[in-house]
Amino acid sequence: MNLTIEGANGIMAAIGTIPTNISLLSALDHIGETIMIADTSYNIRWMNSEACRLLTEVSPLYGIESCEEMIGMNMDLFHRMPEHQKKVMGELKDVHRARINIRNEFVTDIVITPIDGEEGGIDGYIIMLMDVTTQAEEKERTEKLIKELSIPMLHIWDKTLALPLIGEFDKARSDQLTATVLTECAEKSIEYVLLDLSGITEFENQVRYQIQMMADSLSLIGTSCILVGISPQLAMSIVQLESNIPTFSSANSGLHYIMGKQNQ
Repeated sequence: MNLTIEGANGIMAAIGTIPTNISLLSALDHIGETIMIADTSYNIRWMNSEACRLLTEVSPLYGIESCEEMIGMNMDLFHRMPEHQKKVMGELKDVHRARINIRNEFVTDIVITPIDGEEGGIDGYIIMLMDVTTQAEEKERTEKLIKELSIPMLHIWDKTLALPLIGEFDKARSDQLTATVLTECAEKSIEYVLLDLSGITEFENQVRYQIQMMADSLSLIGTSCILVGISPQLAMSIVQLESNIPTFSSANSGLHYIMGKQNQ
């Protein structure tokens, strides 16, 4: 039988010949990833030592004492909606990836790969659990990533800070960003903040208000706000901001404006 693998241009068949002195199951056991093999009825038939180690931690969540007891069990045991899972598996032709939650204790990426039979059809499935973390670790990592993405401050010129805004700009993100920028500007004696709006996906009334509040707050500590990245789509909305905020279509134009003001 051949295990299909995903290449740069899609699905391709495995090539080459495994040396006779190497056991395929032994090779799977030495990969270092969590690997299980299930039959066409979705019963777990084999797992490598790394899968057994991980599932020894997970098994008590399902009232099972050890990973050995999972051999022969159906994958339905681990799904809240078995019928939906069977539908997904029944339609599976290529590699399937999903992010799953294990009893609100662990989070992992599951990768399911059909094992193609030599005469067509599917002989079984390889299941891999990757990047396994606890729910608490996942939450901490997500919050850290959101925080980093929410405050992308770049020192691009003398006493000049650039803030490229990306995605949605809601009140929570705006409040966090404004507080951080005010602290940075006060500590570093920043004279200009170049706010790049080219990555904003929505520019509704709330966004206009938040930008105006940020500009007003910066003005109170002696820092000027410059708006750049004004697309034609934003042009009609941006005119509703107070006219004392300089605006430019590109970051390059905004930076030239700042350089000119500093050289006066």
